[in-house]
Amino acid sequence: MGDLIELTDVRKVFVVRRKAGPLRRTRHEVRAVDGIGFTVPAGEIVGYIGPNGAGKSTTIKMLTGILVPSGGRVRVAGVDPARERARLARRIGVVFGQRTTLWWDLPLRDSYELVRRLYRVPPDDYRKNLERCVDLLDLGPLLDVPVRQLSLGQRMRGDLAAALLHDPEVLYLDEPTIGLDVVSKAKVRGFLREVNAERGTTILLTTHDLTDIEQLCRRVMVIDHGRLMYDGGLAGLHEVGESERTLVVDLARELPPIEGVPGARTVRVDGPRQWLAFPATQSAAPLVAAVAERYPLVDLSVREPDIEDVIAKLYAGGAVL
Repeated sequence: MGDLIELTDVRKVFVVRRKAGPLRRTRHEVRAVDGIGFTVPAGEIVGYIGPNGAGKSTTIKMLTGILVPSGGRVRVAGVDPARERARLARRIGVVFGQRTTLWWDLPLRDSYELVRRLYRVPPDDYRKNLERCVDLLDLGPLLDVPVRQLSLGQRMRGDLAAALLHDPEVLYLDEPTIGLDVVSKAKVRGFLREVNAERGTTILLTTHDLTDIEQLCRRVMVIDHGRLMYDGGLAGLHEVGESERTLVVDLARELPPIEGVPGARTVRVDGPRQWLAFPATQSAAPLVAAVAERYPLVDLSVREPDIEDVIAKLYAGGAVL
């Protein structure tokens, strides 16, 4: 179906004036985005992650036409967002986790009706889309409740529905699960999977909750200081970050640290339980066989690496990968 999102050597520079004396200010340039380039095919869910100030939200704002790039080329569905923002608005949906697009004093139902009129959604399409969103997000009991009376999780689900009532091709999500409880996060993630699978909606997701990335995205992009540091699958991210899996071994009795297992090293011993670290890209089967052959094994389990540790290593290294 082709690429829906295309960025080529995109830059965004902000000019900041700082006080340098009683009557003097100096001019400084801040490179929020510094030569980023990537494409996103139609129907893909992509995680776009990085620390605060890395350039994630600036990128999203350029993709929606809110900000104009200082350089480079941006295309969304073949359209230049900065030049044709109104035209593009009908083809994209946006949810900012810390802001709402709903009308504060109106019930959800009335807010959705206003969205319908703004986007000129045909009544039959609107009714069908609303029913689907209400069903998947469990919004039925909330339709007649003013937005100001909704909890954060309820409002976020309401914002998601509003962003999808006009059937956008692309959905931008900026921290969509921030501050939500476990139940609300699960509903939001399930809804996004359903929307992507059933409608083929392309989703670009920025988040600090890496569980969102692990459960929703096959591809992840890591940005830091305005530059793209990594673009690929989660498995590749673990390889680049040199992450490790852990083999937790329960022995029949307390023994000295396990030795002589190729590719693994003992990192902790607590009575009959021992922890062996090995590269995340390596199969656990040979290690299990070696331990079972040499030691009185009672039980074992494999723990996957923490993606947060992998991301932290990439930030610390600063290399473009």
